[in-house]
Amino acid sequence: MAEAYIVAAARTAGGRRGGKLAGWHPADLAAQVIDALVARSGIDPAAVEDVILGCVSQVGEQATNVARNAVLASRLPESVPGTSVDRQCGSSQQALHFAAQAVMSGAMDAVIAGGVESMTRVPMFTPNALPAKAGLGTYMSPAMKRRYPGVEFSQFTGAEMIAKNYGIDKDALDRYALESHRRAMAATRSGAFDGEIVPIEILQADGSGTGERHTVDEGIRFDATLEGIAGVKLIAEGGRCTAATASQICDGASGVLVVNERGLKALGVKPIARIHHMSVMGHDPVIMLEAPLPATLRALKKAGMRIQDIDLYEVNEAFAPVPIAWLEALDADPARLNVNGGAIALGHPLGASGTKLMATLVHALGRRGKRYGLQTMCEGGGMANVTIVERL
Repeated sequence: MAEAYIVAAARTAGGRRGGKLAGWHPADLAAQVIDALVARSGIDPAAVEDVILGCVSQVGEQATNVARNAVLASRLPESVPGTSVDRQCGSSQQALHFAAQAVMSGAMDAVIAGGVESMTRVPMFTPNALPAKAGLGTYMSPAMKRRYPGVEFSQFTGAEMIAKNYGIDKDALDRYALESHRRAMAATRSGAFDGEIVPIEILQADGSGTGERHTVDEGIRFDATLEGIAGVKLIAEGGRCTAATASQICDGASGVLVVNERGLKALGVKPIARIHHMSVMGHDPVIMLEAPLPATLRALKKAGMRIQDIDLYEVNEAFAPVPIAWLEALDADPARLNVNGGAIALGHPLGASGTKLMATLVHALGRRGKRYGLQTMCEGGGMANVTIVERL
């Protein structure tokens, strides 16, 4: 079977809710990343055979196949198709897996995988809230209710369950959140993100340009202190998690260009990484966020690797208990985890986070001269994707 190579990886800097990316229609925002991938790789736009985009809230401005709409808003020709994926927070990581599978099979030679989420313009929970308001029902079917009687699936509940089950107290969560901001600050100041971020013009409310470019992740708190983080109120009374120890609501887009050997030769592009392993796993949907732990253990076994063989890890910081528990379960090195900060500082643009993390991972491997990187993230419904890449 052919290999799958990443030849370009890019993302926007994260935008706060109502912040510097709020003026962008999500299809246009995704198109900016698509155009950047084409420009950075030097590929003929017509040679892209498909665009697969992850998006969680596929309603309103993100409805009607946002991937195809992004293609039509980009410089790609109309001949390039597009399809949208929803695997909740892992949507664009799954888009990458689908793209890799396409080129490995030989069915295609060059595919763009990515994701987009405007959490300003399409607020979280909108796909559930609007139908409920209109009396159109809920995603919970009678069969699901019989299987999980009395259960209200909640990521907030899952985060608290993980903290309790793994004995992670609030102080540990607060310290972890501060470290996320500190690492993100250091990465920004050192220029570690420069190679992956696509500068995006800041738009006014009427859509006109300001002439200013958005290039720094808006969620980083450069004045963060442990005292300030510790002072944030609890999400649930008697709980341990706060908004300061959870991922930030974020607008953003990201993507990678994936090709096989035939694509490398025909397109004249050079790879920056090779997909070494990819898998996905379902787990308990009630605790929900714990899936990355068994999924990573299984992925390493299937890949014939140990955690010690992995140089850098990107584990999405949906809530601080997730990466902390992951470190414990894997007996992994904290110094290799989210070395440039994570979603607590940088934001979590839902469907865009998968390839956002991958863009950060492959660039971090390159800057540090490391070989293997692993990415995983918890996903609504109790699932987790795992991707292992080798830097070239």
